[in-house]
Amino acid sequence: MQRLFSPPNQLTFLRILLTPVFVALFLSSDPVLRWWSIPVFVLAMLTDWYDGYVARRWGFVTRWGSFLDPFADKVLISATLLAFLVVDLVPAWTVWTIVVRDIGITFLRSYSELKGKAFDTSMMAKSKTFLQFVVVHYVLLLYVARTSLEPASEVRAWAARFLDHSILDPLMALTALVTLATGVMYLFSNRDTLRQLYG
Repeated sequence: MQRLFSPPNQLTFLRILLTPVFVALFLSSDPVLRWWSIPVFVLAMLTDWYDGYVARRWGFVTRWGSFLDPFADKVLISATLLAFLVVDLVPAWTVWTIVVRDIGITFLRSYSELKGKAFDTSMMAKSKTFLQFVVVHYVLLLYVARTSLEPASEVRAWAARFLDHSILDPLMALTALVTLATGVMYLFSNRDTLRQLYG
């Protein structure tokens, strides 16, 4: 039980707990609360970096951590994308492609780690995660600016211009296709491990 609630895992749990807070703030009708969704999201993302640092620096690398950390990441990103879908920012197929792929691969990876089997992570998969984070930050910042600033604000007009579907739809399509491709690569590169687990 102590290993489950180790310092890095506490940060991971914090990221999970911050997710519904972020979604509630983001979807709020109050412009001030929508602005607060940005620092809450940034704080949640910082726990992702810091829990890994603490685990490696102080020797808290555990199987629970290997399971919870990627799970928390996907909870945050999936919930954020679904919130974008609620306000009709992004195409539905791109969100569901990313969410289903990420949850499926995270389950396989976490189950593999819990069973003591190595599940390799490719550099392209890490690049996929970086791409997702960049796109999510892009959409979040511009949406809050577009919906929370005064109508006459030049920044609001600029944000609205760059949140146009002619820009967002191809950007989300690229993110979804890269996410899907890395999922296929995951399965192929870890086929031997999958055979041992499910063969």
